[in-house]
Amino acid sequence: MKKLTTMLVAACAALALLTGCGTGPAAPGTTQAQSTHNDADVTFARGMVPHHRQAVDMAELAAGRTENTAILDLATRIGAAQGPEIDVMTGWLTAWGAEVPGAMSGMEGMEGMDDGGGMDGMMTPEQMGQLEQSSGAAFDRLFLEQMTAHHTGAVEMARTELDAGADPDALALAQTIVDTQQAEIDEMATLLTQV
Repeated sequence: MKKLTTMLVAACAALALLTGCGTGPAAPGTTQAQSTHNDADVTFARGMVPHHRQAVDMAELAAGRTENTAILDLATRIGAAQGPEIDVMTGWLTAWGAEVPGAMSGMEGMEGMDDGGGMDGMMTPEQMGQLEQSSGAAFDRLFLEQMTAHHTGAVEMARTELDAGADPDALALAQTIVDTQQAEIDEMATLLTQV
């Protein structure tokens, strides 16, 4: 009798486990992140998080270094757009079980890059230092030139995601980055003729 009871308990436990492994749709409230992303999506988010962090750092410098209202407005828009996008991408990486880049001033993940500035428009620490030390018209020109290069890198990264990514939300963000940052590149080209 004891052997029969043990077998019944084991059978019930196995049945309970199998019941949770159904082939039907996921329960409401669960994310599809585990099943819809690919390596390109992870690469996009892992690269764009530090890239956006550096753009936000650059944008935050404007308030104390320029009186040009067009540049102040642009910097405010950049920070307002990219800050929340960092949070979104960090959430994806967490949901996907991927490592989230650290919060090191936008330069993490750049090990092995000789000059940093050649990698997707990322500024080197030296370039960031030059921007931090400048003000007035010198800041305006340097900010516009460096942010243009930075945005150009982001657009390239986003286009790579559009070509190779799978996650619908990541693809939508990549398209938003292309559209928004290309418009800002055009705006900065105009501003450069005025400073």
